[in-house]
Amino acid sequence: MTSRFTELVIDCHDPERLAAFWCEVLDFTVIDRGEGRVEIGSWTPTVEKVRARQMSPTLQFIQVPEGKAVKNRLHLDVSPIDGSTEDEVTRLLGLGATRADVGQGADRSWVVMADPEGNEFDVVRTLAPQH
Repeated sequence: MTSRFTELVIDCHDPERLAAFWCEVLDFTVIDRGEGRVEIGSWTPTVEKVRARQMSPTLQFIQVPEGKAVKNRLHLDVSPIDGSTEDEVTRLLGLGATRADVGQGADRSWVVMADPEGNEFDVVRTLAPQH
């Protein structure tokens, strides 16, 4: 007996806004939406595909009344695939992300950022081909 990691749920005030932001960051698309929720992913899950093998989880944004109060205990790490970490940070700032300080110190190989609702995430090493 086993389970699959099928989705990561993120509480927020504006699911549409955060879904749009993360679709731009990750090149995902909206795969489902309902009242107060939006689900995005790189693929459309089916029972057969999920049972066959572990696939990338989807992200589901759920509207909640309360705001974010403290540093996230869980966060996403993203790796640029076609540019430098610095180039990706610049792109994400243009999409509405901000730099965040969670006590990480100055000399780190990653950059801590926050999405438009303040959820922290890291931009880590680039996966772009090195020439």
